[in-house]
Amino acid sequence: MEAQRHIVHIDLDSFFVSVERRLNPDLIGKPVIIGGSKERGVVASCSYEARAYGIHSAMPSSQAYRLCPHAIFLKGSHGRYSEASREVTQIIHDSVPLYQKTSVDEFYIDLTGMDRFYDPYQLAIDLRQRVINETGLPISFGMASCKTVAKMATNQAKPNGQLRIPHGFEKEFMAPLNIGKIPMLGKKTCEKLYKYGIEKIGDLQKTNIRFLESLFGKAGKYIWDKAHGIDDSEIVPHSDRKSISTEHTFHEDTADRRQLETILVSMTEELAFKLRSENKLASCLAIKVRYANFETHTLQEKIALTSAEHILIPGIKNLLKRAWNQHRPVRLIGVKLSQLCSGSYQINLFEDNEEQIKLYKAMDTINFKFGNKTVCRAAGMEITQRNFNPFHPTT
Repeated sequence: MEAQRHIVHIDLDSFFVSVERRLNPDLIGKPVIIGGSKERGVVASCSYEARAYGIHSAMPSSQAYRLCPHAIFLKGSHGRYSEASREVTQIIHDSVPLYQKTSVDEFYIDLTGMDRFYDPYQLAIDLRQRVINETGLPISFGMASCKTVAKMATNQAKPNGQLRIPHGFEKEFMAPLNIGKIPMLGKKTCEKLYKYGIEKIGDLQKTNIRFLESLFGKAGKYIWDKAHGIDDSEIVPHSDRKSISTEHTFHEDTADRRQLETILVSMTEELAFKLRSENKLASCLAIKVRYANFETHTLQEKIALTSAEHILIPGIKNLLKRAWNQHRPVRLIGVKLSQLCSGSYQINLFEDNEEQIKLYKAMDTINFKFGNKTVCRAAGMEITQRNFNPFHPTT
């Protein structure tokens, strides 16, 4: 007989905001928005107090300001968030036999088989309490027989709560929820189902699988399985990512070479800092240029392993010359560093000197402690906010 699965989904509530509140308790209970200034930028995270005004992640900061003028806008620091994520990851790593880190603030844990010796739910409760006690960060979790239902249970348990869905009660738990609560069920799919009067997951559970297949093809069975709490996907241990990237969308298309290069310098500088903070090196760099009509061009080149922006920045500028038709305004520009491996920066005997290496170490120490871009190149200082999320998983 196959053992019952015990899958836990953990999510750090309003993670970026919670980290900022840990540093500044005066922010507790107030509407807080992470995402640059109120005039420009995109909401990366917001507190529950801000969400009460209809604000959500990926919303333009200007719109968020109109909805809640008295909100506190913070630029944030991915250095602080990375460190907090490492704290939580280490606690989980020390506490459970198998886990999967899916983002900076989200984890799946497999406790299957542990019920022979312990109560899996109590283990999850103890782990949550340990994270709260040792980091001061609010955290929610859901436990169920599969990843899909566990994640949905977490969403119902928020903020700062916990919820277990017993085996055999998956359909009962899901039935009253809106179909939009099913993870990975997109907005267009939901709108198509709404047209047929299918609004609750319970409605979806009663729908014939052949009807769903006629609407969505092979995806019909996937939707039917999800609605019935069927998900055999395994917990995949966290593995090192192979690339990091960032991009910037201009509010107005631009053909200003200086502006484009200034953006590139800032983006490359941040990615290089991210590499060094994770003790990684890149051996391939790439640029993405998207024009006003959404036509997109990418260009990449191999380089010697490095994490130094004084090597990366000239390479990126050279790729810009080759990839950009200078007669066409640019809508979006992006930088990607890939083919990563572990290692520290290798000194170039012909170009580097001891002072330069010490400078990098000093800059990284200051930026990690006080926030990214506390110390940076003059060119990068002109950039206040971008569509930048260094924690978005890439492969």
